[in-house]
Amino acid sequence: MTNDETSSNAQMANVQSKSPSSFRFRHSFSIRPSSFVISLAFISSICAAPDPSAKEILDSVRMLEARQQVDLQGQLRENEIVIPFRLIQTGPIIRYAFSNPEEVLQLRLGENGSRLDLVTDTGAEKFARKLDLKVRGTGVTYEDLALKFLYWPNARVLGDETVRTRSCWKLQLHAPSRDSQYSNVFLWIDKVSGALMRMEGYDWNGQLAKRFEVVSAQKIDNRWFLKQMRVEELQPGTSKVQSRTYLEIKR
Repeated sequence: MTNDETSSNAQMANVQSKSPSSFRFRHSFSIRPSSFVISLAFISSICAAPDPSAKEILDSVRMLEARQQVDLQGQLRENEIVIPFRLIQTGPIIRYAFSNPEEVLQLRLGENGSRLDLVTDTGAEKFARKLDLKVRGTGVTYEDLALKFLYWPNARVLGDETVRTRSCWKLQLHAPSRDSQYSNVFLWIDKVSGALMRMEGYDWNGQLAKRFEVVSAQKIDNRWFLKQMRVEELQPGTSKVQSRTYLEIKR
């Protein structure tokens, strides 16, 4: 276990010991890279209630995602590739501002779905490229940024498992159509904090294609934020990692 991982587990345990059961924090993909997303924050926890349904858990995650106010610097890092970006969120509107070349993506989180737009000088227009394309050669795709899996209607709670010493609800979500690169997505959500600890995406052959996992968190201005998330692409039909990207948020 790395120093960041040890620090993260100790921080989470310390927060839990000092807080009532209604306290939670989370990574904001969302999976951002919000789910996949990107801050950790306080909200009232439905996880305190016994055996919440998948719908209740996902409703809570979406509600939290749409309430954040952040302005942070981050980067996507894969081997020698380093892609800096600025993450700005005002409620349900999340912007990723890249440079060299300049590109601004805007994610709008609605009640029934999300929409990824490209921001231009004349305003925001629907993102026209295929969502399964990679963001600047990294292991993260535009679909991953869009967090559309949080809105998939076919979801169920499989039980509970431990991730990095944390007790988590494990959810399975089925893609409603073949528009997604994933046929199924599995989520591990911290029971106490509500943090999205891990995500696994399976391709349409039923093979594990990608894994996202929180490595560490950090406290900024008395709030918890994602510090580092690891994104692994796996060789189809094997457990061999063929690429590893890190999504990192800086102070």
